Amino acid sequence: MEVLDTAIADVKLLRPRAFADERGWFAEVFKRDALVAAGLPHGYLQDNQSFSAEAGTLRGLHWQAEPRAQAKLVRVVRGAIVDVAVDLRAGSASRGRHVMVELRADNRLQVSIPKGFAHGFLTLEPDTEVLYKIDAPYAPAAERGIHYADPDLAIAWPDPPGVRLVSAKDRALPMLRELPSC
Repeated sequence: MEVLDTAIADVKLLRPRAFADERGWFAEVFKRDALVAAGLPHGYLQDNQSFSAEAGTLRGLHWQAEPRAQAKLVRVVRGAIVDVAVDLRAGSASRGRHVMVELRADNRLQVSIPKGFAHGFLTLEPDTEVLYKIDAPYAPAAERGIHYADPDLAIAWPDPPGVRLVSAKDRALPMLRELPSC
């Protein structure tokens, strides 16, 4: 597995090696030893999957507060997304900055997002399925979020498809400056 840097050092892209022949291809998409060797989170305990019927569906920006914070390993199994990770770590030189990567079923890239980051994505194609591993269970009392259009974050969501479908819950999320602390 190849580990690639992004603009924020702790957010990494992973490219599993694919072995192709006349039948198609095979890849090891999760290998704990490879994550350990790369110094990445590796104690995943749950897989989550989302399906979005429409291109332009936005999910996020979400995270869980300590002590229930989650690291994530995100990949697309059908369709395509732009995936965004926003650094919320106190004292981080990149606090408030984000990384945006395109994950597609056909490029097989994955993104490793450590604890302390808000996460969200926008679907680029209809019928998109996202699969992600988390290293801590969902804890409703620890759930937090930031508005996807926060001007201080300056996230340039792709248009097209543009942000067309957002849950009422995500539309009501506060701006980063309105949060007492992350």
